[in-house]
Amino acid sequence: MLILSRKKGQSIVINENIEIYIVGVEGDQVKLGIQAPAEVKVYRQEILESIKQSNQAAIASPMQLKGFKEWSASHPPKNSDPR
Repeated sequence: MLILSRKKGQSIVINENIEIYIVGVEGDQVKLGIQAPAEVKVYRQEILESIKQSNQAAIASPMQLKGFKEWSASHPPKNSDPR
């Protein structure tokens, strides 16, 4: 792990196309600005972990999906048109 010291207003560059700015420091909180190409996905770690868990849960429950498909095939939508 590379550890750098930066001050407010300074930045670091990754791979010549991603720049991370130190926008502010308030107590123990650091505010970052990230400039990156649109194709680069940037997530907070806890959000990425949540996405991964949701994806794993979806993969782990194919039987639930199969059951839903069977149920929905036997329960066609009711006509909500009052005419």
